[in-house]
Amino acid sequence: MTQYGPVSDFPVKDKIVVITGGGSGIGFALVKLCHSKGARVLVGDLKLTKEAEEYISQTSGHSVAFAECDVSSWKSLRSLITASVDKFGDVPDVYVPCAGVFEPRWSNFWDDSDGENYKLLRINIDHPIKFTRLAMRALAGAEKQGVVCLVGSTAGIRANYFASLYSASKFAVVGFAKSMGQADPEEGVKVVCVLPGVVQSPLWTVRDDKVAEQCKYEERPGLQPMDIAEVMLKMIESKEYDGGTCVLKTPYEERVEEVGYLRSLRKDSGEYDPSPRPEPDISRIKGVLAAERGKKWT
Repeated sequence: MTQYGPVSDFPVKDKIVVITGGGSGIGFALVKLCHSKGARVLVGDLKLTKEAEEYISQTSGHSVAFAECDVSSWKSLRSLITASVDKFGDVPDVYVPCAGVFEPRWSNFWDDSDGENYKLLRINIDHPIKFTRLAMRALAGAEKQGVVCLVGSTAGIRANYFASLYSASKFAVVGFAKSMGQADPEEGVKVVCVLPGVVQSPLWTVRDDKVAEQCKYEERPGLQPMDIAEVMLKMIESKEYDGGTCVLKTPYEERVEEVGYLRSLRKDSGEYDPSPRPEPDISRIKGVLAAERGKKWT
């Protein structure tokens, strides 16, 4: 069967990058960084901060654009890719589902006030997973390689009784990123994940509750959004971070927490898993994606 990867070095210059939650925090930092490297950037968010609005209005050649997006809606996520085609003439090359929420009053385990489902999970899990699937469909249709950079958290590898629902959502994102590692060599879609520690962002600072105080936010050494954006750009652009790689970034360290799929197969890497298990037959998956190749995005 044909292999379309693995993805080699992938500089963002002259490429299209779409970032949900790009109106503030880590997402906005990545918008500015990718744009400074010569990318065209589509910002998907419910609204823009004043700083983001001013930044976009000052960019030359309409190289940064905004499209309103509710990430809890699959239709809205799909429309974001359509907006890229309308504004930039093609589907994106890089997809960053950066939007997320931390234990909001209206959706958390302890208050349990949601109606039929936890909306936090819709935003923090369903959104990055669905956006990845849409990315694979769009890239297959355009017959080009691409990168998906997911945003996990240190809470996705550590237990957190206070923020149990948030922590569970980030464990899910990390597990999904690892599961998608094989898409790199097979389909030419590299899925990686960054695991930030506490970041000084609106996730903490723009709230009308006492969660930041209860989590002792001000007592923790915090990172700046750009600290995380720089790690994300490095993971997007460098082939050293193959599909499935998860990188942890805290004020104290930056390290690969989970190696990628290709590295895990190397017996000399120290990460090789020798446990005997048959590899699944992925011919059905190959067939599904093959049927999507060359189909123009509509």
